[in-house]
Amino acid sequence: MKRSEIRLSGSGGQGIILAGIILAEAALLEGKNAVQSQSYGPEARGGASKSEVIISSESVDYPKVTDPSLVLALTSEAYTKYARGCSAGVVVLVDDSVNTLLDEGVLSLPIIRTAREELGRPIVANIVALGAINGVAKLVAPESLEKAVLNRVPKGTEDLNRKALHLGYKLIAESNS
Repeated sequence: MKRSEIRLSGSGGQGIILAGIILAEAALLEGKNAVQSQSYGPEARGGASKSEVIISSESVDYPKVTDPSLVLALTSEAYTKYARGCSAGVVVLVDDSVNTLLDEGVLSLPIIRTAREELGRPIVANIVALGAINGVAKLVAPESLEKAVLNRVPKGTEDLNRKALHLGYKLIAESNS
């Protein structure tokens, strides 16, 4: 891997920023270079939110994503703002609740529904999304991502978040079958 640029998007309160931090940390655990940046609207919750991560085997000289290889959108607004019209070859993952006309080739997954129905906690949808992202793009070793998740989640929620991560991998495995 030379360089991967990832854009994660959703709304405030969905854990998009934390997901980006975790992904960057997983890359650092493997000795890769990683940069994470974030932006969000003025609202504390509900406004557009974006986290960008660059993972590279070489130095990262510019910290902003200019040519994403993968884009995640958990809301319709995020899809319209950050994922619609991506160039060919970009992997675009959206939550199946996104009710906007999707471009061809977009992978729609029940990320939020899986967190809510399988785990009873929609708050871990960001961790489900991380499993799906890594299942598709194979950015880091699964063990590194799990370690980074467990380093960052609140004490007492480790098992819940580990299950969420594995459910994300399972969503990708099921979408490929």
